[in-house]
Amino acid sequence: MQTLTVDLADRSYPIHIGEQLLKNRELLVRHVRAKQVYIVTNDTIAPLYLPALIELLDGYQVDTTVLPDGESFKNLETLNQIFDGLLEARHNRTTTIMALGGGVVGDMAGFAAACYQRGVDFIQLPTTLLSMVDSSVGGKTGVNHRLGKNMIGAFYQPQAVIADMSVLESLPPRELSAGIAEVIKYGLISDREFFEWLESNLPDLLARDPKAMAYAVKRSCENKAQVVARDEREGGLRAILNLGHTFGHAIETHQGYGVWLHGEAVAAGMVMAADLSHRREAITADELDRIVRLLERAHLPVKAPASMTPDDFLQLMGVDKKVVDGRLRLVLLSKLGEALITSDIEQDLLQETFAACRADEHTAPPGA
Repeated sequence: MQTLTVDLADRSYPIHIGEQLLKNRELLVRHVRAKQVYIVTNDTIAPLYLPALIELLDGYQVDTTVLPDGESFKNLETLNQIFDGLLEARHNRTTTIMALGGGVVGDMAGFAAACYQRGVDFIQLPTTLLSMVDSSVGGKTGVNHRLGKNMIGAFYQPQAVIADMSVLESLPPRELSAGIAEVIKYGLISDREFFEWLESNLPDLLARDPKAMAYAVKRSCENKAQVVARDEREGGLRAILNLGHTFGHAIETHQGYGVWLHGEAVAAGMVMAADLSHRREAITADELDRIVRLLERAHLPVKAPASMTPDDFLQLMGVDKKVVDGRLRLVLLSKLGEALITSDIEQDLLQETFAACRADEHTAPPGA
């Protein structure tokens, strides 16, 4: 097992990465301070891991909520199922919520933990690559609104992140690729050496080679932890973690939550951000091509949906959380391996990017 630390002074917490960690009782209970545990999971993950986890927590009062699986259920109505369960089972302020699942489960369980009795402990037990390298780390929690993704939520840090690499063996290929999109993001925004490693080692990741997977998760978490430690609440630097996300969130909202996986939308969004960066002469045509080819090799979409117009993008991007004082902020590349945040966006170049990065009508959508 390898352990990293998210350094946030008195709210610092460990990220444990290793094999078979969900079977390690001592590790799990180390981060539980009282005798009540509430597990939030979904109906895909529950049959695989929930019974064994409950058995491992023998001696604790363990209650559960099993949510329907999918981004389309990441809303206030579903969130109330967690609150109903906590109240009905009389969980108190010393309870610990465990989020057993991917990004949707982690975001919702974390938001419930932030709100229940004004804040209770929670532990992230991510079961997808995307949640291991992104959503479980950093304390962003929340739900979607029909008008915008993740528009209702809170910054609330977990007690620990326990990333059991062995669960990735059961991850569907499409989910694996979606997670790799976020891994590639770290190479683009702050770690060119890692990007080059990914160019050479992508086949091993797609084949789920344990050594390659562990290295990719560790390197990604190290990159994110460094950024979060410097800017916990996204006052400035942390926004670089959103490369591709403003475009990607617009795609997810337009297409309907869950139609495109989050990582798929981010992949297309990163191409749009890279294309705009190239038009601003920040990266070369060859570097843009390298980014597109790596995402394609990871079986990710590199074009926005044919059904989305520039006006669709601008309208949906206008309600993004990164809009400040009515001005859209985008994360772009200043060079390969380095990102910048800017509100000075040339509208003519942005329109050229919309045109260049839109799929044709014959392009199959993700998952087809």
